[in-house]
Amino acid sequence: MLHLYTDSSPNGFKTTIALAELGLDYRLHHVQIDRGEHRHPDFLRLNPHGRIPVLVDDSTGITLFESAAILLYLADQTGRLLPNEPTARWQAIQWLVFHAASVGPLLGQRVHAQVFANPPDPVQVQRFTRLSEEAFATLDTRLAQQPYLAGTEYSIADIAHFGWSHIAQLVGFDFSAFAHLSAWHQRVAARPAVQTGLSLPAPATGA
Repeated sequence: MLHLYTDSSPNGFKTTIALAELGLDYRLHHVQIDRGEHRHPDFLRLNPHGRIPVLVDDSTGITLFESAAILLYLADQTGRLLPNEPTARWQAIQWLVFHAASVGPLLGQRVHAQVFANPPDPVQVQRFTRLSEEAFATLDTRLAQQPYLAGTEYSIADIAHFGWSHIAQLVGFDFSAFAHLSAWHQRVAARPAVQTGLSLPAPATGA
């Protein structure tokens, strides 16, 4: 049995989308961050850094945190969502790492600076807006060449980036000027499994 510990967040949605795409059965544990449940000792035994998501696989005895690691694990275990052809496979891994190292952290900082900081820090808003738009431009250039980040095949790289592009759109970060990125976002959002994943454990809000 798979166990997923998560909340309604961009990093959590990556895993719920992947599990829905793969059609895997799992038990969902809602870790409500706004109630401090991510700091409970039982959860910290799973992830000492106190962040969601966490995946526990009873069948292998493996526990993983960090959404990119979880996506790679699910792809490895099922042989899906990661291309077999070497060039496309490494493109998927490359763009997954680009998300984990650059895009996700930038958008997270922009959300904090622009949405949650009270009062907002205009210097930080300007900085992270510029950096995130540079990342959008990089993705837009890539997606001008093919429909998905690894090439013609939808992969865990797309799932990772969509988790944050969904939240970016939800909180009002406008990337409509990037036509290829916007078309990709709409293409991924239309997938039934993506719509299912975004509803678990509850839909996110722009608050």
